[in-house]
Amino acid sequence: MLTRNAVLPAFAMLALLSGCTISNPAKYYARAEAKKPYDAVIVPGMPYTDEGGVHIGLKARMVWAVHLYRQGVTRRIIVSGAAVYSPYVEARIMREYAAAMGVPREHILLDERAEHSTENLYYGYQVACAAGLKNVALASDVFQVKMLKPMQRRMKRDLDVSIDLIPLVRDSVSELFAATDPVIDPTVAIDPAFRSILERESFWRRWRGTLGRHIPWEDDEQCSPLRARR
Repeated sequence: MLTRNAVLPAFAMLALLSGCTISNPAKYYARAEAKKPYDAVIVPGMPYTDEGGVHIGLKARMVWAVHLYRQGVTRRIIVSGAAVYSPYVEARIMREYAAAMGVPREHILLDERAEHSTENLYYGYQVACAAGLKNVALASDVFQVKMLKPMQRRMKRDLDVSIDLIPLVRDSVSELFAATDPVIDPTVAIDPAFRSILERESFWRRWRGTLGRHIPWEDDEQCSPLRARR
């Protein structure tokens, strides 16, 4: 099982490799406000552990997503993440967190396939596609949004899929973040067949996954709902 002490360096490394953060998240938010409501926002997960509980980074992403929902920026939240480093399916943990903050469960859609950030975006889009959703965005912290911009561009180039970016605006949710500490039952998220990705894949195979090399691009069903962009 990956502990919080092991998770933090991994995400710090990804942040450094992204080059920098989104420099002006308020600009992106203003664009989102002008285009709202979105049918859904995709929120990538992070590992949940018995020792650490909900990671502070995941809490920030979920508070941001719930804020967007409450403000009418989005109608639904797509939570994305498999059981990757711990037995807890990240998407299920996120669903419980959003529900505890008052989001109706029927407005929370799950992607339980993604094991890497690039896959969060791709398989999150597939969930939106299956639900017939048209106007979709990525909602996450400024580091991850920056890191996923190349993936966003590739999906536009190769699949003609447009996914907007809504990076977290810290000042908008600082009070909500401080006031949020929902109690959830993590046992509903346990995958009984769990095997850590550290046991299943070598470092280099995991790195290829981070780069999106495991995504079945050639099998994409070319979802018409997202291609028929409003």
